[in-house]
Amino acid sequence: MEKSEKLDSYFQEEHHFRQGICILRELASQTKSVEDYKWNIPVYTVGGKNVFGICKFKNHFGVWFFNGVFLKDPQKVLRNAQEGKTKAMRHWYFSSEKDIDKASVLTYMVEAIENQENGMEMVAAKNTKTIKPPTLLQTKLIESDALKASFDALSPYKQKEYCEYINEAKQEKTKIKRLEKIIPMIEKGIGLNDAYR
Repeated sequence: MEKSEKLDSYFQEEHHFRQGICILRELASQTKSVEDYKWNIPVYTVGGKNVFGICKFKNHFGVWFFNGVFLKDPQKVLRNAQEGKTKAMRHWYFSSEKDIDKASVLTYMVEAIENQENGMEMVAAKNTKTIKPPTLLQTKLIESDALKASFDALSPYKQKEYCEYINEAKQEKTKIKRLEKIIPMIEKGIGLNDAYR
């Protein structure tokens, strides 16, 4: 199914919030965003970046603002998507199409687009946590400077794969066998699963 068909299906499907999401779509069409379809919902983008989406649920519908944390929110209507987990996303929920203040919703949408154009977006922090190799591997790294240099040159993701590969073995003899297998791979600078990538 083409994206346009998925979008039409989303808005035309019989649903108790059908009228409400259609009003939100009409407002979105008045902005300079591009309508797309991602994660099974309509998403509106600018320069390929996600700005807001229109969603419907059992008990409410609304607009997701991907970087809503930067919106001024003068009406105090935005909620954190998941307290403690979501950093940037904010939702504006409605329980009826009568709750939609069209002028206000359009203002929020336009501001979200302007924020995106101005580069206001929260970027996920890189995981800077150092990886502690299992004791067996740590011993080998201490014994060989060349092996340690090769291991340190691997990306943190590849280092983590090797560490987990050894740690997941339940028996000591399996851990030793796995260690023997990976040492030549580390020396060559290849990741555990590079052959499958």
